[in-house]
Amino acid sequence: MKLRRSMLFLPGSNAAMLSTAFVYRPDSIMFDLEDAVSLREKDSARLLVFHALQNPAYRDIETVVRINPLNTPFGLKDLEAAVRGGVDVVRLPKTDSAADVHELERHVERIERDCGREVGSTRLMAAIESASGVVNAVSIAMASPRLIGIALAGFDYVMDMQTERGDGTELFYARCAVLHAARAAGIDAFDVVYSDVNDEAGFLREVALIRKLGFNGKSLINPRQIELLHQAYAPSEEDVDYARRVIAAAEAAERDGLGAIALNGKMIDAPIVNHARRTLQRAEACGARR
Repeated sequence: MKLRRSMLFLPGSNAAMLSTAFVYRPDSIMFDLEDAVSLREKDSARLLVFHALQNPAYRDIETVVRINPLNTPFGLKDLEAAVRGGVDVVRLPKTDSAADVHELERHVERIERDCGREVGSTRLMAAIESASGVVNAVSIAMASPRLIGIALAGFDYVMDMQTERGDGTELFYARCAVLHAARAAGIDAFDVVYSDVNDEAGFLREVALIRKLGFNGKSLINPRQIELLHQAYAPSEEDVDYARRVIAAAEAAERDGLGAIALNGKMIDAPIVNHARRTLQRAEACGARR
């Protein structure tokens, strides 16, 4: 289980950030070649990202590249640079249907074969940014075994819905649809960016909501948000203690060859064991596990 609480956006045209952002230690770093890059900087940003992907300092951090849509003059060029550069995950913006994922998958496989990279080693993420994408979320989430997750992108979505960002009511249905689609497909779900980096209280309220809903993590636009997010996702001491006891009971049952797992007289099934593992993983990542 890969921990993906924080996914930090970095403008692909910002050479200084590309060369130092690993020090912030998000779970994933996303090099953005789409919205964060002006038209006149598209080519230079692509080259910068290609070289950044090969920086040994990023070896222990999952790398993601958000390419431009494939129907633009930049999309395929971005994809070539990302896959050949060794990216872990390609994020496809404006995913409206499973067909969009299938098209991306075909191009990725071709590039992998051309450059000698192991076929299937490049993973994918679909960003849902429209009403059509939300309606088709289940088929999108199940479109490819390469998909590690689907992400809701709030700005374009609320524009498509002819509304605006507010208290979260405007995103509630979309969040639920994306989250259920991800869970049905067995992949991760990522929440929208919180754009006001100076509003820590508002950010934390939104993080509390999406954690309660069940999102794996959130896209971020500022390094200051990373630690806030990680601490908000940290389990309590009580949760950690219970998770340890669940894992101990599961390991004891396996050693004794028992098919059923019991803790304090209550039966424990596989989803509870998996939840306990995720709890310990989050605790360890926050330095809470001893």
